[in-house]
Amino acid sequence: MVECSSHSRPTISTPEATLCDAAKWLLFACRAQQPTLQALCSHAVGWCAVTKSHAARAQEQGVANAATPKQRTIATLIPTQPSVLLLRDGELVLYRRTRSLMYQCRFKLTDGKWVRFSTHKASLENAIAAACDKYDEARYRQRLGLAHQTHSFAHIAQLTLAVLRRQIDASKTMTAAHSYATCIEKYFLPYFGERQLEDLTRNDIVEFELWRDRQMARLPKASTLNNFTTAWNRVITTAVEHGYISERVPVPKLSNKGHKGTPRPAFSEVEINQLLLFMATWQHGGAKPIEREMRPLLRDYVEMLLLTGMRHGTEAMGICWRHLEWHTDKGVRYLRVWVDGKTGGRWLIAKHRAVDVLRRLHARQKDVNSFAFEELFTARVPHKLFRTSTGYQPPSLNGTFRRLMRDTGLLVDGEGKTRTLYSLRHTYATLELLNHKTDIHTLSRQMGNSAAMLEKHYSKLTATMAADRLA
Repeated sequence: MVECSSHSRPTISTPEATLCDAAKWLLFACRAQQPTLQALCSHAVGWCAVTKSHAARAQEQGVANAATPKQRTIATLIPTQPSVLLLRDGELVLYRRTRSLMYQCRFKLTDGKWVRFSTHKASLENAIAAACDKYDEARYRQRLGLAHQTHSFAHIAQLTLAVLRRQIDASKTMTAAHSYATCIEKYFLPYFGERQLEDLTRNDIVEFELWRDRQMARLPKASTLNNFTTAWNRVITTAVEHGYISERVPVPKLSNKGHKGTPRPAFSEVEINQLLLFMATWQHGGAKPIEREMRPLLRDYVEMLLLTGMRHGTEAMGICWRHLEWHTDKGVRYLRVWVDGKTGGRWLIAKHRAVDVLRRLHARQKDVNSFAFEELFTARVPHKLFRTSTGYQPPSLNGTFRRLMRDTGLLVDGEGKTRTLYSLRHTYATLELLNHKTDIHTLSRQMGNSAAMLEKHYSKLTATMAADRLA
């Protein structure tokens, strides 16, 4: 089959050369001082990769030419390829598992982590090529600060959503996590999909923002863009924590410079007094039974918002009787309320008049008026606070409040802006700053906002408060 000497080129008579014959060819090439080791390996591997058809013909010919039974038995044996092969100075290991025709590969990164994968190749030559390509790519990506294996944006976004959903499940009320999840599901995933996070450029972000604005059919306000920016940063943080990208990889940011929202209209102190007097008689009206239930409930709801500054909706409607307790300081008893909403849970202090609201709710609700009023603060009753006498909590009070504003003539302020239930929170902040001289930091803890945001929206009021010192 092969004839080789130190001064002659080996000749291989058939393409069915064995691995031993290929090794002789490699030995001869080394003596002949071939130019590169890569060329030598390619010669050896080329002769080692025997096709099935050649092997079959070689086996048939060997069996036919065998003279003795022993020779015929040896001829029927199929030549095997190596089960373990070391490449790249032993750093790259190519091997084949038992009962598998496909070659596997493993190598260690510079940080000590092992990488294992299948080449999906049964041919030794093709398996070596696939393993070397994977090894080279992993080393190159690691030098750039990238993960050894690329991951799509969709994969990273799903991991981020999983964390957000756990936060949502842990909270029984609406939180900022809901807004972040909506940004990812409704906008990020449909647009970026299977693209790679590290490959995104500034132009890609600009095109996304144009597409998002078209989908929203309006120019988003700055507060909306802040939600998008935070959700985007969550995705990037997830990629860094899982080692998919390095902190050194410059991922473009989203813009948070949007249309500045106009402040919600508030009530003046005179208008508040007018509203409170009107509701005292208005609550007894109503043509239908459900309206006669909703009117007193709305009165209590409006007064509680004005007396605490809590957020309408998630925070207020989520309060239960067990979230109320007395707080005594220097002999004075204060009503303390636990709320959980957009910015998480917090305790707030209600005005003393809020106790009258609670007494009215206690008297109407049949499933709690069996308790004495004072017992409700220690019995930890799990029922919702704002409910009708039958225990029903309406999903929204917006429609009833709008009819109240229509009946009082306070629906629109002097600038033509329509008042909503959110106007009550704005009114609380305004009156606290102007009338009660509450400082920004105390008010921020009470309302669950940052001091910077309050200063941004009420900076004119803080200057008015110091008029006597500034004039």
